Amino acid sequence: MNPSQHEQLIQQAQKIIPGGVNSPVRAFKSVQGVPVFMDHAQGAYLYDVTGKQYIDYLGSWGPCILGHAHPAVLDAVHTAIDKGLTFGTATAAEIQLAQRVIELMPNIQMLRLVNSGTEATMSAIRLARAFTQRDRIIKFAGCYHGHADSFLVQAGSGATTLGTPNSPGVTPATVADTLTAHFNNIDSVQNLIQSHPDQIAAVIVEPVMGNAGVIPPTNNFLTQLRQLTTQNNILLIFDEVMTGFRVALGGAQQLYNVKPDLTTLGKIIGGGLPIGAFGGRADIMQMLAPAGPVYQAGTLSGNPIAVAAGIATLNQLNPQIYIDLEQKAQQLAQGIQHNLDCLSLPYQLQRVGSMACLFFTDQPVTNYAQALTCSTDTFAQYFHAMLQAGFYFPPSQFEAFFISLAHTPDQIAATITANHTALESLNP
Repeated sequence: MNPSQHEQLIQQAQKIIPGGVNSPVRAFKSVQGVPVFMDHAQGAYLYDVTGKQYIDYLGSWGPCILGHAHPAVLDAVHTAIDKGLTFGTATAAEIQLAQRVIELMPNIQMLRLVNSGTEATMSAIRLARAFTQRDRIIKFAGCYHGHADSFLVQAGSGATTLGTPNSPGVTPATVADTLTAHFNNIDSVQNLIQSHPDQIAAVIVEPVMGNAGVIPPTNNFLTQLRQLTTQNNILLIFDEVMTGFRVALGGAQQLYNVKPDLTTLGKIIGGGLPIGAFGGRADIMQMLAPAGPVYQAGTLSGNPIAVAAGIATLNQLNPQIYIDLEQKAQQLAQGIQHNLDCLSLPYQLQRVGSMACLFFTDQPVTNYAQALTCSTDTFAQYFHAMLQAGFYFPPSQFEAFFISLAHTPDQIAATITANHTALESLNP
């Protein structure tokens, strides 16, 4: 049998690109398959290099809340491109984007633009350490904050265990000040703080875990986290790279009514182009150079093309679109749940707004350890059945899928029908 065009491309790519991809999850390793190479996208559709059409629930991993190639975003980008690609100088558009973000997220008083979510989180913890004059941070098992060395930590056997690197090339010394707690378990945070008094600079958390599937906060966890950090003079950092402008107009902090000290952003604020940002209380942000002593820089930060796409995207957002997104997401979730119930398959379908995840397990999923109990083999079968039918979901059990404004009721109905067929095909 001759190899498919996708197989030919991955073989070619593997000769010159490590693993054949520029981000590991694209390699389809967790679903035991060959990656699909895309050519273009429009609205709710992706089109691969063979011309096959897919209804897309990847959404470029979240930023395409308006769908692909939205006319307002394309117009803004075309206008910006005609002026030049990059200047390495200040631009008025940077101010406009920052003002729009602050308008929608009033907990952010000042904002610094960067080039990625990883840069945003990396810079935020440096700033937190400088502001508090403390060295240690707390993160949560299963929360992903980019690939900076300090975040590549594997949870220890107990809540008070210091993190150990889970990637070669990251030294134990680099992560020695990173402590790991358990999501939705406030006692694990309390124990770390008590074990390291006056040493914790910040707690960083995805307010909705989106990199272990979708795991919402439970039992006032975020409110308790805010109270605990305030009592101990620890900064609270919300990593809203994924949830920002996705779960609500004002992000998860608006949805759960919790005010962080610092917020990191990405995805939607670039409208599909690479960008990131971090911001928060003015007294903290004023410590950044050149206003203060904490150095952070980026030659291409505030790139005018990405800024233009971000402004155009944020200007399309208003409270009504989140009502529309909720209706679409609810239609899809209810249809999938009905299919699963009819077939008596064990599952947990977890959703916050327009981001969701399907776990094949009969156990509750409220933290990373519980997420790891689901059947990844069943998910892989399900993924390929949906892919074959023309529906593109994230090629990993531990990722969210996304509904966009471009999805129509008919497309969602078609997804539900295909979902039933795919579920029927699963091996017990």
